Amino acid sequence: MPCRVCPWWLGYLLASPVRRLLQDPKKVLGPYVREGMTVLEPGPGMGFFTLELARLVGPTGRVVAVDIQPRMLSSLRRRAARAGLLNRIDIRLASPDTMGLADLAGSVDFTAALAVVHELPSAERFYTEVAKASKPGAGLLIAEPAGHVKPPDFEAQLQAAARTGFMLDERPSIGRCHAAFLKKV
Repeated sequence: MPCRVCPWWLGYLLASPVRRLLQDPKKVLGPYVREGMTVLEPGPGMGFFTLELARLVGPTGRVVAVDIQPRMLSSLRRRAARAGLLNRIDIRLASPDTMGLADLAGSVDFTAALAVVHELPSAERFYTEVAKASKPGAGLLIAEPAGHVKPPDFEAQLQAAARTGFMLDERPSIGRCHAAFLKKV
């Protein structure tokens, strides 16, 4: 499946409050995220889910938001500052080849991979990095837009995740998405 990164200007549409009608961040993330957690969010864009993650982890938790697009991260930084949540978010610029997570080895409680894996050149390389950063028993929520990702391609993503140590736990319902919640064994 070819990869294509979402253009930065589309981030404004994706961060729109209207999107909450289909994908309310609190409902999507609430069952998996608790106060004090360390959460990884690859491809946060302008922070549609990031701000809610920061609220859910509370003042003792941390969200590590990693993206390859400086403009997306700049907008995320502004939005987080306006919401008073910037001190809970570690905003990182990644390279196209790696997220640069070596310092997180074995410390991540939960990863929110929301509409991002289909944009990557290698799902397996991505899941390998997430697995190295994750604690045993850590959760991984994957949601891919049904309009961009066909069911067989989503199943191939889940197989790649399984090869890196993540096992399917459940298939939550997320508007207009293929979704799965996995746990690291």
